[in-house]
Amino acid sequence: MSFRLLPWRVADGATNMALDEALLASAVEGVASLRFYGWSSATLSLGYFQPQAPARAMPRLAPLDRVRRPTGGLALVHHHEVTYALALPAGAVSKPPRGSWLVAFHEVAREALAALGVESRLCEAPLARGEVLCFLHHTPGDLIVGRAKVVGSAQRKGRGALLQHGSILLRQSPHTPELPGITELSGRDLSREELCDALVAELSRQFRWDVMRDEWTPDEERLAVQLSESRYRTAAWNERR
Repeated sequence: MSFRLLPWRVADGATNMALDEALLASAVEGVASLRFYGWSSATLSLGYFQPQAPARAMPRLAPLDRVRRPTGGLALVHHHEVTYALALPAGAVSKPPRGSWLVAFHEVAREALAALGVESRLCEAPLARGEVLCFLHHTPGDLIVGRAKVVGSAQRKGRGALLQHGSILLRQSPHTPELPGITELSGRDLSREELCDALVAELSRQFRWDVMRDEWTPDEERLAVQLSESRYRTAAWNERR
């Protein structure tokens, strides 16, 4: 299989979620895509089903920009991280490696980090601390360095296609001092570029995918603008729970 590797982009929360959903629409049409991206400011993203009141009650989180994801799970503070989105058409979704695309991508991340001198492991036993932050909850398949979670992902399916996106925590954020990143846990201060390159190389090696560096299509850009304005910037979406 071949997949498009889209260019790094930094955007606000509404734009990022809209772009990810646009990739899902392209996957429905048979196009596989991968993108890595950043956030224009520290942003709190809430899971689709997550109530917002507990996050608003936390002084460090209340002032942050916020957006509700189209995927489930708990809150993420997107700050010193690499965020990824992988969109796969139905043909690939029906045959996930190792039984789960979530676990498969985390194993790719484990090997990529190992190539960069960072030892990590897949979580085996669940752990739950608090009711707000995703990275204080460890579920089987999450990626752990030492005793802390550094990679977590969530999924949404649509018409047989799959959107999977998640966070790779590079460094600790002042908004979440309880969450150390790869730098604090391993002593390796990885750059965004070397991490993304290692992830793409490992995806290609493990799955024998052909990488095609590409740009967003005009239709995807238009759909993302539409979704951003009609959904991800609205109180009806972000404050629905």
